[in-house]
Amino acid sequence: MSQLVNVGSVTLGNTQPLAFLLGPCAIESRDVVLRCAEKIAALREKYAIPVVFKSSYDKANRSSSASFRGIGMEEGLRVLQEVKQTYNFPLVTDIHESNQAAPAAEVVDLLQIPAFLCRQTDLLVAAGQTGKPINIKKGQFMAPWDMGNSIGKITATGNSHVTLTERGVSFGYNNLVVDFRSLAIMANTGCPVVFDATHAVQLPGGMGDRSGGQSEFVPLLSRCAVAAGVAALFMEVHTDPSQALCDGPNMLSIEQLDRLLPQLLALDATIKGT
Repeated sequence: MSQLVNVGSVTLGNTQPLAFLLGPCAIESRDVVLRCAEKIAALREKYAIPVVFKSSYDKANRSSSASFRGIGMEEGLRVLQEVKQTYNFPLVTDIHESNQAAPAAEVVDLLQIPAFLCRQTDLLVAAGQTGKPINIKKGQFMAPWDMGNSIGKITATGNSHVTLTERGVSFGYNNLVVDFRSLAIMANTGCPVVFDATHAVQLPGGMGDRSGGQSEFVPLLSRCAVAAGVAALFMEVHTDPSQALCDGPNMLSIEQLDRLLPQLLALDATIKGT
């Protein structure tokens, strides 16, 4: 039986109507994030979809130390709090170190464990101890059945509010592929399963000092994941991906998302009978 995880006003579950985790990769500035939030809020109202707003105050896993990482935790959390107050979004953001868990949990509704860190015991335990829902991204190096160990590190703290995200697996150098069997295998844990449609088309380190991407395949992979019955889609979106300071090559514009949403919602309704 699939459990339900409540993220603020949004309920995530493998048999629930499709939800979305949407927003720009990194908090580039207050203005950029608020512009994105305004447009995403308009889509939320247009399509009556459940949305958790996503953006990261720090991207600690960038290819190069010269790459833009974000604006830092203190300022970033202030921006996210403003998004919540202005647009009434539940929030999700990444944490990279154990000491970030508690302050981030004071603002956001869902703590996210980056894929590279999905086995970091101290980080998982600290996240679990906040009592907040935790979204664990499956590492590019991990088998889906091995995610049970990561779940166990959190549930051992008494926190059972865990979701799992698929974002592709390393396939040779600078390439990812998605094994869609992973979605069903991880759903067997009972956790809601999220598909990260934009990082799944990333080409890690593919541009030398930064990652590349193939955003033209985001619609295809999104439709496949929805057909597999996922609880939610994670999609990084931006008002102008070509100008984004982080992960632009694998992001969608908000206008592209607007055109894609009717297909995804119709497919989800057909698959889940809702």
